[in-house]
Amino acid sequence: MRIILLGPPGSGKGTQAQLLVQRYGIVQLSTGEMLRAAVAAGTPVGLKAKEIMASGGLVPDDVVVGIISDRIDQPDAKNGFILDGFPRTVPQAEALDELLKRKHLKLDAVIELRVNESALLSRVETRVAQMRERGEEVRLDDTPEVLTKRLASYRSQTEPLIHYYSERRKLSTIDGMMAIDEVTRAIHRQLLALGAVEPKTHARSAAKAVPAKKAKAGKKAAAKPAKTAKKGAKSAKTAKKAKKATKKGTKKGTKKTVKKAAKKTAKKTLKKGAKKAAKKVTKKRAKR
Repeated sequence: MRIILLGPPGSGKGTQAQLLVQRYGIVQLSTGEMLRAAVAAGTPVGLKAKEIMASGGLVPDDVVVGIISDRIDQPDAKNGFILDGFPRTVPQAEALDELLKRKHLKLDAVIELRVNESALLSRVETRVAQMRERGEEVRLDDTPEVLTKRLASYRSQTEPLIHYYSERRKLSTIDGMMAIDEVTRAIHRQLLALGAVEPKTHARSAAKAVPAKKAKAGKKAAAKPAKTAKKGAKSAKTAKKAKKATKKGTKKGTKKTVKKAAKKTAKKTLKKGAKKAAKKVTKKRAKR
């Protein structure tokens, strides 16, 4: 997963970057840190950057891109990375696209944290006022005046990237004024929708909690009620059949019994009538 977070100062990019690193096991690549590490390591690109910085100049884009190229080749960046502080301009974005293309890598998402600048300034003013009331020292770069300048710089240099990535269908905009955890959930949903992360990542912690053996037992237990229900249905069918057969048998038996009784009664009646008639004849003859 390779992500770029965009947003003005105070939008919460740093906080969300740390949360993404923890959740997905990727690395956060800060251009400032990468420059210092390259200089300390004495790499060819690092030595070039050191020479430029020593003379008070700005490190050119090609040098920064070279440092990023070396960094993303390291093993810990294999699962992916979040770029922090780069790109800041459209030419830098174009240089990054070219770099990724050469390495046969793709940029999965560019997440813009959109915020209300007036609300940001109001937050800073409130925080500074509270710090002064408590007698705490206020950082020189943490004032409404400095933030106003940084916001103006963002609008002129970095905001054009929103249009650049939007044209390439890479941009996703999240409301950065929501609570931190809500922003995190919104980013995750967006990454899922883009296919940057698999759904199983979301349920990884839950899956770990259920061992394979227990999962298998659960599956077996789930199948048991279905089997029992099937067996019960079969038994019910058999019982119904038996009832029908019994009913039929009883009806047949009753009919047979009635027929037999009627035959017996008729025979008895006939016998009795014949006996009575014979007796009457005998009596008549005796009288003569």
